[in-house]
Amino acid sequence: MKKKLLILCCLILNLGAFAQKTDTLVIHDDESRYLTNRYFLELEDPQNKILARDVINNHNFHKLNERFPRLSYNKPITWLKFTIKNGSRQSDVPITISRSVIDEFDIYFVETTVDSNRVTHSRLRHLSAKDPENSSNMLTQSVTLVDAPLEPDSSITLFARVKSVATTVIPIQISSSDLFITRRGIENLINGAIMGMFAIMALYNLMLFIIVGDKNYLYYSFYIMFLALTQGIQLGFGNNLFSDNLKLLNNYITPLTRICFGYTLLWFAGNFLRFKQNITKPLYNVYQLLYVIYALPLLAILYGYSDLGYSLITFAIFFTCLILILLVSILYAKGFNPAKFFIMGWGFFLIAIMISICKNYGVVPYNYFTANIVVYSAITELILFSVALADQINFYRRQNTESQLAALAIAKENERLITEQNIVLENKVKDRTQELIETNENLSVTIDNLKSAQIQLVETEKMASLGLLTAGVAHEINNPINFVGANVSPLRLDLDELMELLEKFEAAANNPDKPELLDAANKFKQKVDADFLKDEIKSLLNGIEDGASRTAEIVQSLRTFSRIDEQGLTPTNINTAILNTLVILRSAIPYFIEIKPILNNLQPLNCYPGKINQALLNLINNAIQAIEAKKKYHNESITIYTHDFPDHITIEIMDTGIGMSNEVRQRIFEPFFTTKNVGEGTGLGLSIVFGIIEKHNGTIQVQSSPNIGSKFTVTLPKNLTNPVGDIT
Repeated sequence: MKKKLLILCCLILNLGAFAQKTDTLVIHDDESRYLTNRYFLELEDPQNKILARDVINNHNFHKLNERFPRLSYNKPITWLKFTIKNGSRQSDVPITISRSVIDEFDIYFVETTVDSNRVTHSRLRHLSAKDPENSSNMLTQSVTLVDAPLEPDSSITLFARVKSVATTVIPIQISSSDLFITRRGIENLINGAIMGMFAIMALYNLMLFIIVGDKNYLYYSFYIMFLALTQGIQLGFGNNLFSDNLKLLNNYITPLTRICFGYTLLWFAGNFLRFKQNITKPLYNVYQLLYVIYALPLLAILYGYSDLGYSLITFAIFFTCLILILLVSILYAKGFNPAKFFIMGWGFFLIAIMISICKNYGVVPYNYFTANIVVYSAITELILFSVALADQINFYRRQNTESQLAALAIAKENERLITEQNIVLENKVKDRTQELIETNENLSVTIDNLKSAQIQLVETEKMASLGLLTAGVAHEINNPINFVGANVSPLRLDLDELMELLEKFEAAANNPDKPELLDAANKFKQKVDADFLKDEIKSLLNGIEDGASRTAEIVQSLRTFSRIDEQGLTPTNINTAILNTLVILRSAIPYFIEIKPILNNLQPLNCYPGKINQALLNLINNAIQAIEAKKKYHNESITIYTHDFPDHITIEIMDTGIGMSNEVRQRIFEPFFTTKNVGEGTGLGLSIVFGIIEKHNGTIQVQSSPNIGSKFTVTLPKNLTNPVGDIT
């Protein structure tokens, strides 16, 4: 029994040892073969802790079920052990990795040498894709190459270390040297032609944008440029440009280029298919969500998580493909013609991307078709998108032609209708012309009547001012005249008595022999009280003199008002004009209104004195009427200020009247506007005041508040020389 168990254990160990053996990969002339699971064993190194000297005798290498080795987020580094035999006539064997994002590719083998004493020495030799002899050859620009030295008919066991931040299949290809050179030359020509096609397409559409001005061509040019960059890197051109810094290429440039490609795709699709106008708002929000999804790998790349960024880019591209196919299908179902070519081109590209993703995850086998499907589908996509843009131009052209034909038909119909309407209108114009002639004649008569009425109203306003002036003058002159008249009678009686006394003394003087005459004269003198008579005569004469002075003052005040229609400028003391106006209005000022003239020293001002007095008369009289309109009176006053400035003077007239609202204040200078009852005013007073101030090149401003009062500020310039215009 023990012997049987021992034999069984030996068999199991032998089977295990047999299971770990692989075939030797033999390369003949003009032959190229992939390193499949038949020829290699794998050793994972996710923590990057295994050194090259440790893998030589490491027994943890094992076979894979997958045909090709594959790196992923959880397995960024792997070791491969394989044996190759050079059956060709060349003394080297090129080992390449193409169509993959590879950070590091290193080959190690044990080199055995025999010295002169026939002593065998072994040392570990390192071969790297970064060696100058590999990167200097232009034939290697699209692949990651390690040139293994191997004499014909000899074998060697190699240990390959591969590192990548992206989930990808590792398509290691071992070729004979002559076939490698031949194929590299052909592939480089094809790759150059592909990149040239991308460049031509980008420049062509950019030129169309400049000529046509359609933004679709601009977005399409950007889309082609970033598609060319992603495919150029995929074809290996980035390895040649960044041969000394593959980490920068793989960790930043490659993923950022793919992210920019995604954004340009979204811009082009959204603008070309007019998502904002043609799809519902919820679907448009889903489309905008794609921009946010691409921001996730961008943040991961910027923060240094390149391995996570590649996974998020794969997810974003896959999700973008599905969403765009859905949205384009909806538009195509609605009959939006540009979606037809887009769904065809993007459908091919979607299938290619799906196959490429499945290839990287080991779902689809790696071969020439799956390795190049994205490139060729991109070319097909560009052709179909170009056709779609051309079709869009034709579509817009047809729309434009149809619009022009429709517009032409409408124009002809409008022309016919206009012709008919012109005939009707001509007849109506004739009738209306005759009516207008009659109406114009009536209007001319009406305008003449209105002008006459306006002249009469202005004259009425002047007569109203004159009436106010006349009433004040009559009242003012009447008082001193009555005073004079009252003193004349007693003065006549006093003079009669005085004359009689003089006659008596004269008779006594002429008849000295008659003393009785002198006694009679003395008795009469005592009777009339000559001293009292003398004082009374002086008093009466003083009263008469005072009345005459007051009459002269009133007459002097009237002199400026008598020149209302004068046309010449005259130097005038504005303070005197204000006082004269107050003299004229003295009788019109009620007892409960206090007049407060606060007048600063002013130099004579060049003006029209009569016009200025008329304006002052209207403003002060309006202030009196505003106070009289109040229902109750309390501390009512009119304050008049004058101020002197270097180039002008100001007159401020403040009252404690009823004030005005903003609506009334804005219209008080309009002709015929009045707040008084019918028959109480013409509405021309303040309009004439405004004209007078404007003739003096001055201004008038109003501040007023209801139930508080108003303030009129008149500004008159000192340098008035020429008249501005006539005032009616």
